[in-house]
Amino acid sequence: MHLTILSRKPGIYTTRRLAQTARLRGARVRILDPLRVEVRLGEDTGAYYGRKRLPSTDVVVPRIAPSVQAYGLAVVNHFEMMGVPTLNGAAGIAASRNKMRALQLLAAGGVPVPPTVMAANASELKALVELVGGLPVLIKLLTPSERPLVMLCESLQSMEAALETVLSMGHNLVVQRYVRRQRERDLRALVVGEEVTAWVERRPRPGRLLHTLARGAKLKSVRVPVSLDQLAVKAARVVGLDIAAVDLLEAAAGPMVFDVNSSPGLKELEKATGKDLALPIVGRAEELAGG
Repeated sequence: MHLTILSRKPGIYTTRRLAQTARLRGARVRILDPLRVEVRLGEDTGAYYGRKRLPSTDVVVPRIAPSVQAYGLAVVNHFEMMGVPTLNGAAGIAASRNKMRALQLLAAGGVPVPPTVMAANASELKALVELVGGLPVLIKLLTPSERPLVMLCESLQSMEAALETVLSMGHNLVVQRYVRRQRERDLRALVVGEEVTAWVERRPRPGRLLHTLARGAKLKSVRVPVSLDQLAVKAARVVGLDIAAVDLLEAAAGPMVFDVNSSPGLKELEKATGKDLALPIVGRAEELAGG
């Protein structure tokens, strides 16, 4: 198998792990910075790197950073157009990065989601919080071309701080009910193909504003019912992803999916589970390349 990984830097943990695992399985691997890939359309459609035409590849694994999303997705789409299998496709990545669009797809696809409100500005943030049932809430800024900003507000004080932040940035936002009560869990699943390869419980530090919920959170490997495996796989499929981190709340009223991530990092997941999580991803790439 010839595997192409699209990533800004080869030293990034997940990129490095995928490349190492693929090489150990006998694959030829190249890591390309998506910003240096040049696409050509017309009679001689192809892809170039440093002005040199790229040789054919069997499968592409996109690791597109939000900061280079627009051009990166064009590159992914170009490989798809040339008939190269990709884990994931450009449409699925784009849908997952647009947080409201992803929630709309999930709800329309029969996947339960928490009460959610979208607004063009944060001037009525307190009213929006009440619409979803009060604190605690997740506040997500809708900035698809940038690194997503997700803030967890568990108190009035943290909500006031969030209000100052979002008003100063001026972005559209999503306010989402975040249930944190006794016997309820915040879970993350790593979906690969038709299976879940890892489950972790996440425990964010109380009262903190987090750029991502996992930052500063403790991860613990857990077991879940088969029904949650099925829900996580369904959520990834509805958004259009082959590889995804699916975040959900296991609440008294039933599980609810609140986010789907198209470029899950492996470092903390591997540390928490003690598993080699690059292996199933490379295995999925082999399946696509062989198909």
